[in-house]
Amino acid sequence: MVAIAGVAAPRGTEIVGATAALGPPMITTAQELAAAAPGVVEMGLAAAAMVDGIIVGAFGDPGLGQLRALVRMPVVGIAEAAMLEAAEGGRRFGIATVTPALAEPIAERVRDVGLAERYTGIRLTLDDPIALTTDPVRLVEVLAEAVRRSIDCDGAGAVVIGGGPLGEAAIALAARFATPIIAPIPAAVRHLLRTIR
Repeated sequence: MVAIAGVAAPRGTEIVGATAALGPPMITTAQELAAAAPGVVEMGLAAAAMVDGIIVGAFGDPGLGQLRALVRMPVVGIAEAAMLEAAEGGRRFGIATVTPALAEPIAERVRDVGLAERYTGIRLTLDDPIALTTDPVRLVEVLAEAVRRSIDCDGAGAVVIGGGPLGEAAIALAARFATPIIAPIPAAVRHLLRTIR
């Protein structure tokens, strides 16, 4: 994810990554999402003296509100930034992702960001999420089908790929569709840099 952020950032921007010491390799449930929040806040507070802004790199934006309240710098979440970008110009947008157990927390995040009226819904893959992240070719193919359903069945004018670990797949999918496909990590970098400026 740091490498993807680095490509999205202007030359001369330094991206510093931090990974939670504890927890699952990928957030796949509402319980794991909630459990991630304290670690996000802890990492953010530890980094705050050394950076100009912070990106929360988990798609449900765990700990985002708490961290914003505690630091005096811009803090953005990849879900929030991707949704805002997808909804630009009044577009209706959907989300394609691999984590069925996060469908409701994702919908709740859409409501929290204030975009429920533009949300066409979520389209999910059926394979095991963690297994998919170890098979990049399969990941792109199943996500492509979810994207197609979001566009063709739900009428989405943009589709967010819902997940930090799906970052490379999101970039690959953007080249396949005429409809805007929003990769959350680059969206968060753009949003953060606009906020800092």
